[in-house]
Amino acid sequence: MSANEFICELQSFSSERVFNPYRNVCPNCDLSDAAVTRSRNLVSVLEAVHASGVDTIWVARDLGYRGGRRTGVPLTDEVHLNSVERLLGTGSLARATQGDVVAERTAAVIWKLLGRIGSPVMLWNVFPFHPHDEGKPMTNRCHTAKERELTLPFLWYLIEFLRPKQLVAIGRDAQAALEDSPIPVINVRHPSYGGQREFSETLAQFYGIDMPSAPKQETMSFFV
Repeated sequence: MSANEFICELQSFSSERVFNPYRNVCPNCDLSDAAVTRSRNLVSVLEAVHASGVDTIWVARDLGYRGGRRTGVPLTDEVHLNSVERLLGTGSLARATQGDVVAERTAAVIWKLLGRIGSPVMLWNVFPFHPHDEGKPMTNRCHTAKERELTLPFLWYLIEFLRPKQLVAIGRDAQAALEDSPIPVINVRHPSYGGQREFSETLAQFYGIDMPSAPKQETMSFFV
C-alpha cells in the first residue's frame, strides 16, 4: 500500500462524534478544499519519512481540535507546519483553515523538543482522527475502546510501511495500544497535566541531549 492508498483508507472512515480531517470540512474554520489540503499534507509527510528511512515513530492518543484536526499532521499545529518542512524535508505544507493561525500547547512541547533533538521522527496517534463531545466539535474527548479497535489497523499498517526500530508511546493510552508490539517501545509521560518536564527529560536522556534548566512548571490542562 502506498502513501496515497493509505490516505484513501483514512478518508473512508466515518463515525459519530468524530471529525475526520481527511474527509470532513468544518463550516466554521475550514477553507472549502480543507480535506484535500490536509490529505496532501499527510501524504507529503509519509513520503518524506519513508524516503529518508525514519526509524522511530512517536505515538500519542488522538488528534486535537487545535492541532491535527486543522493541519492533518499528527501532533502538529499550524504554528509548526514550517518545523515539519525543515525537519522532514517535505516541501511546503499548506494551511487548510481560514482566520488566525491557531496554536496547541502539546504541539509546542513536541516541536520544541524535536528541534533540540534534530532527528526526524514520524508522529502518529492511536486514534488518527479527532473525537469530540456530542454537539461540541471544538472539544477533545478520549476515543472509545470500539473506536480504537476499528482504527488500530492504521497504526499497524504504518509500522509495516515504515519498519521502525523504535516506538515512543506518549501517555498511557498509547502505552496500552503498543503493549504487544514486537518493536521496542519507550514509554513516556504525556506532556500535559504537569507532565511536560518529565516528558522532555525522559526523551532528552533517551536521545542523549542536554536539557536547559527550567523554572518550576505550573500544572496545565491541555490536549492529551
